[in-house]
Amino acid sequence: MSLDINTKCLHIEEDEENDCKHYGSISFPIYQTATYEHPEVGKSTGFDYSRLQNPTRKRLEKVVASLENGLDALAFSSGMAAITALMEIFKPGDHLITDADLYGGSIRLFDNINAKNGIEFTRIDCSRADIECYIKDNTKAIYIETPTNPMMRVTDIEEVAKLAKKHNLLLIVDNTFLSPYFQNPLNLGADIVIHSGTKFLGGHNDTLAGFVVTNREDISEKLRFIIKTVGSGLAPFDSWLILRGIKTLGIRMERAQENAFKIVKYLQSEPKVKNVYYPGIDGTEYYEISKRQARGFGSMLTFEVESAELAKHILKFTKLIPFAESLGGVETLLTYPCTQTHADVPENERIANGITDCVLRMSVGIEDAEDLIADLKYAIDSYDGYLGQHI
Repeated sequence: MSLDINTKCLHIEEDEENDCKHYGSISFPIYQTATYEHPEVGKSTGFDYSRLQNPTRKRLEKVVASLENGLDALAFSSGMAAITALMEIFKPGDHLITDADLYGGSIRLFDNINAKNGIEFTRIDCSRADIECYIKDNTKAIYIETPTNPMMRVTDIEEVAKLAKKHNLLLIVDNTFLSPYFQNPLNLGADIVIHSGTKFLGGHNDTLAGFVVTNREDISEKLRFIIKTVGSGLAPFDSWLILRGIKTLGIRMERAQENAFKIVKYLQSEPKVKNVYYPGIDGTEYYEISKRQARGFGSMLTFEVESAELAKHILKFTKLIPFAESLGGVETLLTYPCTQTHADVPENERIANGITDCVLRMSVGIEDAEDLIADLKYAIDSYDGYLGQHI
């Protein structure tokens, strides 16, 4: 039986290994144990030590693999732990093409850890550039986010996947912004999907998690060896929190997207807002690509105001919307990329990507949209551009 994605958030198809069936528990148990008893030498319950695997983590991984239509999913202690482990499938001398507009933490990892270990990177605008021109003899993978963080650029996954297969390259897609509810890159030809599970999958700003999902057996085997070796697997209680969050993924994504459309409309009407970046704006550069490869536009948006002083004023004077560095939770958050998510990105690259000190990123939550708009309007209207102060 093929299940709808909303049902997949709560049930696994042909779920014969569900331990809940033994006791009738609706919520999957937290197996808060470090080790497991062996029946005798040479026999195992299937679990030996929680660094290798834990029943709660295994359940979560099966759910995420199901949502992404993948062969396997691995749950890590954070999104960055997931990317760090993934990079271990490459070796010194390998070359990766990455999007220039990536989460700043990914760029920091690539520049300061992976480059030190002999991996070479070329950063380009994968949504616009001719990627094939940058492929070299030692190129092993193309790494993209779509939409990108924070400028909301959208790359045609299917077209890049065809190019990757032509040159025998891996295509890695960070799908954090849309989640598997709105987008499934493996279905479009990607080999590996990454998620910061802290964000939409968890959805409540109460734990950290990361995922790597693949539809390739060889990659799964490599990653399973890496996760047990480096010990960055997700803990049982955190696995349970993400499982709980996923149960409401569809409801949250739909409500947050509905709010995002309303906020975008308000921002477009606000004279002090110069630009609004959101792929769901009809007629804009990425609208048609987004419609073709995703089932929704999500609830992440970025906007540029007329001055850095106004941007800082908004962050200080919103009363309902916190100024905080994260996204994907039920609460709406405002982030200042130039000093938060992208503080470690070289300034010339950051500005070239459009991330100036006038840019704010918003993760829209599930509050009443009119309350959120009123909060933004109060903060913007209370700014005196001449005096640079609250009025």
